[in-house]
Amino acid sequence: MHDTAEQAVERAIDTMRSNLSEQLTVDDMARAAMFSKFHFTRIFQRVTGISPGRFLSAIRLQEAKRLLTTTRLNVTDISLRVGYNSVGTFSTRFTKSVGLPPTIYRRMGGFAPRIPTQRPTGVSQGVITGRITAPLDGPVPGLIFMGLFPHRIPEGPPARCAILESPGVYRFANVPDGTWHLLCHSVSGDVLRLQQNRVMVSSVGPLTVRGQLTLTADAHLKQMSKIDPPVLLALLDSRKAAFERQDQAKVHAA
Repeated sequence: MHDTAEQAVERAIDTMRSNLSEQLTVDDMARAAMFSKFHFTRIFQRVTGISPGRFLSAIRLQEAKRLLTTTRLNVTDISLRVGYNSVGTFSTRFTKSVGLPPTIYRRMGGFAPRIPTQRPTGVSQGVITGRITAPLDGPVPGLIFMGLFPHRIPEGPPARCAILESPGVYRFANVPDGTWHLLCHSVSGDVLRLQQNRVMVSSVGPLTVRGQLTLTADAHLKQMSKIDPPVLLALLDSRKAAFERQDQAKVHAA
């Protein structure tokens, strides 16, 4: 049943990706998955962690990110290609999810100069700690971005975030009260052969923090699959950082 459900969700996601400029409905997605509308929505939420509508919105913005950095199309044309009839609505949604307006995202080459976090509310002193691991027989992860988000999708400013050089122990202090998802993202592979890089992800949650509670949450990186929601938040340039580390290592070796 689990494989059947994932295959149905993958069919729906394929339909989304093939029709980003169209006004798809849940009925359209359910037909592609070959489930009833009600059953499809429940299955999709269980498999991906978010609703079909939010997943569709996420891959639309993911495609917009790609078009902004790989083409010369103007923002209006891009917004139409990814299903937005209003460029104003598109720009607002893009900025809220990615953290940068479309024009600045393009100017920055698809990367953020820094990762802003949500302003803390109240006097909560919650802590979330744990260890992040990677497959022993897989590629070595690059820089690992870790963030606490209110939903299963990495968009908007995280409550707390960190960047690890390699798998290991992490600790988030002063975590605001709330329910959070720990989302991790890493580009693995040889930075000198970027076409061979693979994205690795992990998701843990929901994690509910109240007061001075300390939670332990371990995460295990895996290769990103079709059913994983895309990373919308503009991240730091891990490739640039990797090259800088290589240069520093050469200097120390000399």
